[in-house]
Amino acid sequence: MTEPSTTRAGTGPSSAPAPAHRRPVVAALMLGMGLAAIDGTIVSTAVPQIVGDLGGLAVFSWLFSGYLLAVTVTLPVYGKLSDTFGRKPVLVAGVVLFLVGSLLCAAAWNMASLIAFRIVQGLGGGALQGTVQTIAADLYPLKERPKIQARLSSVWAASAVAGPAAGGLLAGYADWRWIFLINVPVGLVALWLICRYLVEPERPTGAGLRAGAEAHARVRAGAGKTEVRARVRIDWAGALCVFATGALLLTALVQGGVAWPWLSAPSLGLLGGAAVLGAVTVLVERRAVEPIIPGWVWRRRTIAAVNLALGALGLLMVAPTVFLPTYAQSVLGLGPIAAGFVLSVMTLSWPISAALSNRVYARIGFRLTAVLGISGALLVLLAFPLLPFPGEPWQPALLMLLLGAALGLFQLPLIVGVQSTVPYEERGTTTASVLFCRQVGQSVGAAVFGAVANGVLSARLGGDGDLDTLARALDSPESLPPATTDLLRRAVDAAVDYVYLGAAGAAALALLVLLVLAPRRFPVLGEEKQP
Repeated sequence: MTEPSTTRAGTGPSSAPAPAHRRPVVAALMLGMGLAAIDGTIVSTAVPQIVGDLGGLAVFSWLFSGYLLAVTVTLPVYGKLSDTFGRKPVLVAGVVLFLVGSLLCAAAWNMASLIAFRIVQGLGGGALQGTVQTIAADLYPLKERPKIQARLSSVWAASAVAGPAAGGLLAGYADWRWIFLINVPVGLVALWLICRYLVEPERPTGAGLRAGAEAHARVRAGAGKTEVRARVRIDWAGALCVFATGALLLTALVQGGVAWPWLSAPSLGLLGGAAVLGAVTVLVERRAVEPIIPGWVWRRRTIAAVNLALGALGLLMVAPTVFLPTYAQSVLGLGPIAAGFVLSVMTLSWPISAALSNRVYARIGFRLTAVLGISGALLVLLAFPLLPFPGEPWQPALLMLLLGAALGLFQLPLIVGVQSTVPYEERGTTTASVLFCRQVGQSVGAAVFGAVANGVLSARLGGDGDLDTLARALDSPESLPPATTDLLRRAVDAAVDYVYLGAAGAAALALLVLLVLAPRRFPVLGEEKQP
């Protein structure tokens, strides 16, 4: 059986024709994705050296928060621009901006300047993440798309393992500034490959332009023909509103409960401002000819369901990526490298599962494959609190191996499926909306689960508890009485257990969305029928 075939008049080609030299383009995409993927992990290990050189210990967390904010809030903007002007100019601009930000970071003279330049990097990183995923869908037909997506997933897996090691080596034996300078040769190679080998199809004109674009006609003298020329309008007001709303919301989520209490004036002010700007954004986007976030992103069942499901994925991913390393070190007593290995096994099984997922969804469809994947993830997350205390390292490692395999079956079919339901000139916006929702889900998850963990610690210890403080205390357990060490470890174990239960709730939410909202068969376009 096949997915129902749908076509839309006047939407142009549903997929860009594959260029003559796909391998160099794929290499460029992997290098570009590698720049964005390794950035966070390679910087994290050099924080002590950076703070020792530049100072600014109180605000160093903005090295990561500022970058995350810039990436997240620009994703919808770049997605729309890639649909309007093509992928290549947006990707080239993103690589250039990322490299400029890297050079500026290497030249930073204090923590404030480094944070500002990290935001510049993030502005380029937003273009890299969204546009690379979109071009990958443009290059390959539906049957071959899991191959390129699995390669991109392997880049994230390799970055998770290599990033901390490379950052530690450069900071320890060279200088932390090389962490940013090393981006330059990699980015220049990617830039050359993109400019040399990436060839896009002609932008559709006349009847091929999207409905709603403003067109002007003139009659050529003596020919009796009408020539239609379209003037592209960029929704700058909408872009600014989306940027401002996302910045306020994510700042509140990232800094709430960390830099200031949740019920303090800064948190309430930021959340209130985000709500007001969100309402303004809706009004502006409704009136725009070509909105940054079109209404059809949420009116089409398939896209809305995938957005919500992958937003829940971002939420649940906070448990393994943020809290598991703390659990491995504080409860199991592992060192940083061994703790990283417990997490890294998930990044090994994920791309393998993703690469094989096409054999599953080719038989049973995108939706049912994703349902199987998230159901497996739900069972794994529910199993984590059942681990014995203190347990053996192989036990959580085995669970993470299974979790990666389950999430590979869940995420990739949804991304490939939703990209296959839209034509070429809507694919950038669709892909960006999916990634945006996942990024927002991660920010919400970090805020919610951080509050959950600290609440459990406070209840267990009979006062104010903070997971980071306890983790630092357990770095040197020999300095504490054995009874106190055991009490603190059990408290951390309980806090992480509750976080995993919350992550299981997010997985259940994703499962509910797929069962209730997502159509049984994704409406794949005629040129991309699903086997």
